[in-house]
Amino acid sequence: MRTRCLQYLYLCLVTCQTFAVSSRAASQSPVPPIAPTRPHRTEIHGLTLEDPYFWLREKTNPAVIRYLKAENRHAQAMMKPTEALQKTLFKEMRSHIKETDLSVPVRDNGYYYYSRQVRGKQYAVHCRKKGGLEAPEEVLLDVNQLARGQKFMAVGEMSVSDDGRWLAYTTDTTGFRDYTLQVKDLQTGKLLPMRVAHVDGVEWAADNRTLFYAVEDDAKRSYRLYRVSPQAGAPATLVYEEKDERFTVGIHRSRSKAYLFLELDSHTTTEVRFLKADRPEGAWTLMAAREADHEYYVDHNSDWFYIRSNKPDRNFALFRTPVAQPERPAWKVVIPPRPDVLLANVDLFKDCYVLSEVENARTQLRITDLRTGDSHRIPAGEETAILSLHANPEFDSQALRYGYESFITPRSVYDYHWKERRNELLKATEVPGGFDPKNYATERIVAKAPDGKSVPISLVRRVGSGQGAGQPGPLLLQGYGAYGIPSWCYFSSSRLALLDRGVTVAIAHIRGGTELGQPWHDDGRMLKKKNTFSDFIACADHLVQQGYTSRDKMAIAGGSAGGLLIGAVLNARPDLCGAATLDVPFVDVVNTMLDETLPLTVGEFEEWGNPKKRPDFDYIRTYCPYTNLRQAAYPPILINTSLNDSQVMYWEPAKYTAKLRSLKQDHNPLLLNINMDAGHGGASGRYDRLKEIAFDYAFILTQLRVKSQGP
Repeated sequence: MRTRCLQYLYLCLVTCQTFAVSSRAASQSPVPPIAPTRPHRTEIHGLTLEDPYFWLREKTNPAVIRYLKAENRHAQAMMKPTEALQKTLFKEMRSHIKETDLSVPVRDNGYYYYSRQVRGKQYAVHCRKKGGLEAPEEVLLDVNQLARGQKFMAVGEMSVSDDGRWLAYTTDTTGFRDYTLQVKDLQTGKLLPMRVAHVDGVEWAADNRTLFYAVEDDAKRSYRLYRVSPQAGAPATLVYEEKDERFTVGIHRSRSKAYLFLELDSHTTTEVRFLKADRPEGAWTLMAAREADHEYYVDHNSDWFYIRSNKPDRNFALFRTPVAQPERPAWKVVIPPRPDVLLANVDLFKDCYVLSEVENARTQLRITDLRTGDSHRIPAGEETAILSLHANPEFDSQALRYGYESFITPRSVYDYHWKERRNELLKATEVPGGFDPKNYATERIVAKAPDGKSVPISLVRRVGSGQGAGQPGPLLLQGYGAYGIPSWCYFSSSRLALLDRGVTVAIAHIRGGTELGQPWHDDGRMLKKKNTFSDFIACADHLVQQGYTSRDKMAIAGGSAGGLLIGAVLNARPDLCGAATLDVPFVDVVNTMLDETLPLTVGEFEEWGNPKKRPDFDYIRTYCPYTNLRQAAYPPILINTSLNDSQVMYWEPAKYTAKLRSLKQDHNPLLLNINMDAGHGGASGRYDRLKEIAFDYAFILTQLRVKSQGP
């Protein structure tokens, strides 16, 4: 213990001296801080892993905070010449949002629910009206009031009891996604005494008294389900505890309101139990026992359960079975698996069901009449369009609400009268500040991966920018490629600040996502993960070869697992681009996946592999960004993180920055920007978030030497 204390004191002294020198130098020119090293070894598989920056994990160590603040000072000093540009970008982006606005009201149990934004306010106000839109407004939650005195505020769950009286909601005030449950009496406006920490998921039973909620363990795994009557003030009852650390506990209620479903999920396996919603103290019934690599999801309609299952095919099929016969042998095929179509989701209504399908990197919505079996898709229009169901809480509805958007079409909300095949536009998002979609163009091209796979790339640019195939100009290439999460072409009003300055924005639909079906994910995970990186490099090379851009005019960007992507790509090809940004990047794969006490680690053995197994360890080591940093000339790099990130701990990008700074053989900027009051998603307020984006864009525009003024 004495030795450990002496080491700690020595570290503090060295750190203070180093930062003091950096601070004095910064008054003359921006000199980066140099993080001290401290021996740390991990023995595994007969090897010794050295990690001299391991000490940066010590969040309560004042020396760590001093180092992070020194990095912030350096980043701010380096970006000081861009302050005017940042203010201009922020002003532009703010001009493109309707600051006082209203969401489309959603009807549920006799009320119309909506949220509204007020000019100058950071957060939404959640409201409802009873019976009709002319009724007096009731404020459920004013998040601006909740945020008073807080540096961060996020609302997680919001669930209203069937009788409309009780609101269960959760809030996080740190950014660590650590949500606290409270219940509000909407008749009196008062809060009940009950407060429960670490809650992840809530659902009311049909009796308007019983509330189910799931809680997290120390590794932020949702692992227990409780039942409570908040009005009674009695202790909660433990309903279920999941012992397998690969699985999480989830609770949801069918749209029919008849059943509650307890869903136990790993990354590759599912188990579901169900309970009549009007018998909350009853026994849960098992649907189908967990089986390795079998994912299934259940919903209810009349006398039937409908099941979306990936057996026998990875792209999922639709089954149904009588409620009285939930066992798997009774399941009958409704929609067989299709090799080129991913059945991404199924939504059940009284008279129809809606399939969310993915085909050839496009989203589709297919409606089927339960009485006649007639089926048709909602017309999609643009090649890069995204169709997705909106809030549809009412089971007996003849109109389906959905959203439509694309790179150049702001989100529009429609009611689709499916029997008449007629669209009714309810709201098209207004983009002030002179936006005209005719000023922008999109296209989709294809790159060839080293193994011959065709990788789609979606692009958007301003018409008349002088860019396109054979006309190289500045370009931002983005990617993600993990967990089966697709990268769709959403509209972004803030992106206009890049497009209007002649920057083309491209998305690489690389393996690891599901843009081309579940096999596209399978081909970019576990021992095939490096396909994700080679796909991205192939996309970047293709854009250069086809004359869309040049290496010095191209920036690459990714966040979280997309930050892992960018880190791996930079190590493999540091010459690939002219600049890179990494947001909350997962860059220390080896060390994080060796630590089972951290959030997400155990569950993600099925995405990345378990390095305690030698084959997985050897493979992960070949691409881990932190492990493979080397002496080379790297491009200008901006790294963003948050001190309270619960998904990628702040120390990963901090260690990565410190190690890269000690190795890189260039004079290009390497900036680490830390939000000391937020989590994985950055700032919680809408204006604060725009300032963060302006910071990133200013870095990209400056490094690509793009003119600061738009058209």
